[in-house]
Formats: sequence, C-alpha cells, structure tokens
Amino acid sequence: MLNAVFYGYYSHIGMKKPSHPQIRGTTLVETLVGLLLLVIFFASVFELNAVCLRYIDATKESVAALQSVQDRAEMLRNLAFIDLTNPTSVQTLMLNPPNAAPFAAKATETVMISAFPTPNGVSQFTRTPSGTVTTDSVATDLGKELVKVDVSVAWTMTLGGRSRTEQTTNIFSNGSKK
Repeated sequence: MLNAVFYGYYSHIGMKKPSHPQIRGTTLVETLVGLLLLVIFFASVFELNAVCLRYIDATKESVAALQSVQDRAEMLRNLAFIDLTNPTSVQTLMLNPPNAAPFAAKATETVMISAFPTPNGVSQFTRTPSGTVTTDSVATDLGKELVKVDVSVAWTMTLGGRSRTEQTTNIFSNGSKK
C-alpha cells in the first residue's frame, strides 16, 4: 500500500519510481577521514597539555630562584653587622644552600657586599651548584655604618636552555642586630 502511494507521488510529478530504495549511511572513506580528524584533534590536545606542563615547570624554577634569593637575603639580614662585614663569616654562611629546595643543585649563587653610599671595593662570594664557595674579592673597607648587599642566583632553564638570573639588593645598617 505504501509503495502504491509513492508510485502515485512520482507519477504525479513526472518522475519514475526508484528501482531500489537508497540506504543512507557513511562510506569507509568518510569514516576514515572522520577518524583521522579525531586522532589529529586528540594528538594536538595532548601536545598542548605537554607544552603547558613544561611552562609550569619553568614557572616553578623562577619561583624557586626568587625564593632562594629571598632566603639568602634573610640569612644575611639576620647576621650581626660585624659578621656581615667579615668575609669568613659570610663564606661560612654560604657553605649551606639558602633552602632545601632541589633548585639549589642547579643554581650559582653570588653575594656582593660593598660600603654604602660610596663603595670602597666589593667583597664577592660565589656558591656553585656543587656547594663550593669561593671568595672572589674582598673589599678593603666596608665602613662602619651602612653596607649594600646584592644577592643573585643564576641558572639555565629547563625549558629552552636559556640563562636566567634573579637578584635583590638590600641596604643594612650597623646597630640593627646586636
């Protein structure tokens, strides 16, 4: 009965009745193209995730460097002025890393102490990633009132292999610690 209705419809508009019904679906090629697009999409999502994780690691390195600089500056701030101007005391203090973070194993730390406001030489100490501390120079006179202390940390970033530096400068006065 339904077939007769369709035949009547086709006769009415002047078309021939289809000889076989058409089945709607996808071909193998369409399925493979769709699958390929899906694979490309997921691969790009996973790669984007990997890039984001590398950027997170780079940010963690930068934060660890900043924390390292601040921790060392705080250690120096806690010294008595006489110890801060004594090269042996500063070198002994620098034998230990500023904190327990694994970042210290890859960074080179430098502390420079000079008289303030007019420097009369610079006492400079460098701590390598291996933990070796060297006295690069000793100031002839750091004065009795104010010293300028520069603390810097240098490292090679994991992401991109670029050299990076984080630093801070503080002015310390005699009499702040007894």
